[in-house]
Amino acid sequence: MHIGSRIRLRRTLLGYSQAKLATAIGLTFQQIQKYEHGSNRIGASRLHQLSRVLEVPVDFFFENAPPLADASAQGLAEEAEPYDAGPDPMQRRETLELIRAYYRVEDHATRRRVLDLLKAMSGARADEAGGEEG
Repeated sequence: MHIGSRIRLRRTLLGYSQAKLATAIGLTFQQIQKYEHGSNRIGASRLHQLSRVLEVPVDFFFENAPPLADASAQGLAEEAEPYDAGPDPMQRRETLELIRAYYRVEDHATRRRVLDLLKAMSGARADEAGGEEG
């Protein structure tokens, strides 16, 4: 399920429909749906193919993955922080659309003003960042 959500995240950030992604790798959009919902497992070669089409390294799909339950049961995993399965704002379509629209603004100064406006509206301090934008 985690890998499927990462596929959906990247696909949405690139503005690809499920059908467009499916066509690019020779599948049906229903198969992409099944991957994204975690109904079907994804083989290594398919994951590699997806990484090439979505222009990310394979390890992108595993970032922030919850620890495997059976690894800790066998004593192979270190103690990990509990996985928060709650709603992640970075997985919401609204967030992804906002990010894509933000980066479509070509003028850096205008983008900065939009960011400052959003911070002011949310009550965030101007020096709070979350990183530099590019």
